[in-house]
Amino acid sequence: MGLGIEISIILAYAFGLILLYVIGYILLVPIKIIVKLFINGIIGGIALLILNFIGNYIDFYIPTNPFTALVTGLLGIPGIAMLAFLREILF
Repeated sequence: MGLGIEISIILAYAFGLILLYVIGYILLVPIKIIVKLFINGIIGGIALLILNFIGNYIDFYIPTNPFTALVTGLLGIPGIAMLAFLREILF
């Protein structure tokens, strides 16, 4: 009756830990992307509010909605320029 641990038990534990890590990584990556989109959308919305506040003096307004906030959050300054360009073309 020895206290030795068989190699199959060690391999089973190692495989279990690796599998747990892979499953955790697969579940964590989409959550990070969603959180990043949400934070960028909030930053984009704030940028649009500041732009609309300043643009109020020169009669310029870009509607603040989830789409425009995400475009601004994802693209930054070029996104604001694109929205301004599209607003001038369409309206």
